[in-house]
Amino acid sequence: MSTVTAALFTWPLGDDVALIPRTAAVAEAHFALVEANYERLARWFPDAFQEPPTLERVRANLKGAGQAWLEGSLLPLSIAVKAEGGWRLVGWAQLVIDSAARSAEVGYWLDADFEGRGLVRRTVTAMLDHAFGQLGLQRVGLQTTADNTRSRKVAEHLGFTQEGVLRENAAFPDERRDLVVYGLLAREWRQSTNSP
Repeated sequence: MSTVTAALFTWPLGDDVALIPRTAAVAEAHFALVEANYERLARWFPDAFQEPPTLERVRANLKGAGQAWLEGSLLPLSIAVKAEGGWRLVGWAQLVIDSAARSAEVGYWLDADFEGRGLVRRTVTAMLDHAFGQLGLQRVGLQTTADNTRSRKVAEHLGFTQEGVLRENAAFPDERRDLVVYGLLAREWRQSTNSP
């Protein structure tokens, strides 16, 4: 995997982890990460990972993410760990923002070799602080397939409430799966973190 030595900025989550904007500036490193994980990710994402990635498609996707970031409708981030000479991208996280409704949907994934280290929990915690703080949002949602126990544990650990199950709503090439819908309100987050 390649490392990122320069980025528009880094959002430190301690000495060992940072969030980096997921824009075209990190295209090669992001492509290497997606390429290494796309078969595994196809299990959880019915639309985005159904064919092998190309650098051109990844770069175009990141360019679009950067534009949406500037427009305020997306907070696209890469999860990175300290590496020799810079940062190594090990995952992806984002907030899809609906400013008019003052709400967002959070999503994330992580390279299999980095699961179980608390990186997603730390990432989503920082994003929720930002969403309910500086962005002034009132609700953040999270959706995952019913069989994705890791993602469901993150949601439940962070205080999301399971609001329902959309039966067979996730259409994969060979089957349909139930989608679990979670929600977290600003006041609930503030109560759980003792924030004003």
